[in-house]
Amino acid sequence: MATWARTGPVVVEVDGSAEGFHVVDYACLEAVRSGAELVLVAHYQARSSYNPMMPGYQPQPPGELADAALRAAVAHIRHHYGYTLQVTAVSEEGARLKVLPQAARHARLLIVGRTRTRGPQRLVAAQGNIYLTARTGCPVIVVPLNWRPSLADRKVAVGIDGTPLSLEAVEFAFRTAADREGDLTVVHAQHAPRHDDADGDVESSWVRRGDLTVSETLAGWADEYPEVKVTRFLTAKPVVEALVREGAQAGLVVLGARAGLLPVGDPVARRAVAAMACPVAIVPHHVTAKERAQRSRIVETGGDVVVPTY
Repeated sequence: MATWARTGPVVVEVDGSAEGFHVVDYACLEAVRSGAELVLVAHYQARSSYNPMMPGYQPQPPGELADAALRAAVAHIRHHYGYTLQVTAVSEEGARLKVLPQAARHARLLIVGRTRTRGPQRLVAAQGNIYLTARTGCPVIVVPLNWRPSLADRKVAVGIDGTPLSLEAVEFAFRTAADREGDLTVVHAQHAPRHDDADGDVESSWVRRGDLTVSETLAGWADEYPEVKVTRFLTAKPVVEALVREGAQAGLVVLGARAGLLPVGDPVARRAVAAMACPVAIVPHHVTAKERAQRSRIVETGGDVVVPTY
């Protein structure tokens, strides 16, 4: 069932801030659990903030600032985790959405910090992380800058929608719950119609449909991970509201996202990533040949499109 390489290093973005050490700590724990190498990445732009109108101001080159941030992060890791963890530090010139995918092209996991933004800018930042997932091709975990280890880290929640988009997310959620020796909550928001002509019992009808969707999505995974306790959460509430509710009690919420070169907008994933207070794993779904064929048949059988010329 695996669709991406679960080998390679854990890659983490280093931004040079004191709060960024919390993100590094999160990455260290992930690397320790998996026995993987930890790669620290700091990107920088060649142009500095130097202003010739400011006499006496001696700017430090951006590359040196990035190297200094990496040295501080390595010192932090050695102080708290010793020398048993294999660590590599890399600074690279370029934009964030270019450097990080390049550094994580063979990674099992990419970990980044959540930007402190509000309002529309928070949605923009969330879309940037979803785009980063599509460019990278491996799961990306977005960690709040105020994260601290807690017992909630053993609780994992995954959102499913009954489509292939959830396949890799479910796999990642089960494996993560098993690695953390924790529990898994499966969240599915099922639309509850006001009336159902096929069944007079409206409530039992939509519950059955939702439960069937969950069962089909989880088929085989419970047998592969019998040690993981699974709780099904079926709700008629909006999906983002349901995910945020579970995220308040979980250490990680897992979501599926489309993988590809184009930043396909997913408003549900974008709003969920922006609204979550806990770490969020965005897992890319790689479209199979069968899915492409099905999409092609749907397009071919579609009706004619009339374009007015006046």
